[in-house]
Amino acid sequence: MAGPIRVTNPLLDVLEVLLQAFDNHDDLHGWAIMKATKRSGPTVYGVLDRLEDTGWIHGSWEDENPEPGKPRRRLYSITPTGVIGAREILRERRPQALRSQHRVRGPALPGWQHLTQGGAP
Repeated sequence: MAGPIRVTNPLLDVLEVLLQAFDNHDDLHGWAIMKATKRSGPTVYGVLDRLEDTGWIHGSWEDENPEPGKPRRRLYSITPTGVIGAREILRERRPQALRSQHRVRGPALPGWQHLTQGGAP
């Protein structure tokens, strides 16, 4: 595993969601990751900050929020290094997560489409 990443359950949850988004060719904003992982904002953003510091994810601001009157969101995507590292960690700690990702095509989480777009179900 490259980078000084402390492996915690929140980290594993976020990595699973980021890999699913990668498989679906999606970028995610923090709120979508919070909803998918059922973790609090401070927990998720702490993990995202650590992953971004190690180069496992890339964050960028969207030009404008697709919902009028809403602020721009920061979108996150996993980097090639992050994909390799995430798969390595999940293979060791949650092998069932990788197996289920390879079986599922399309949105893997209930309501996945509305989470990536920021709308309600």
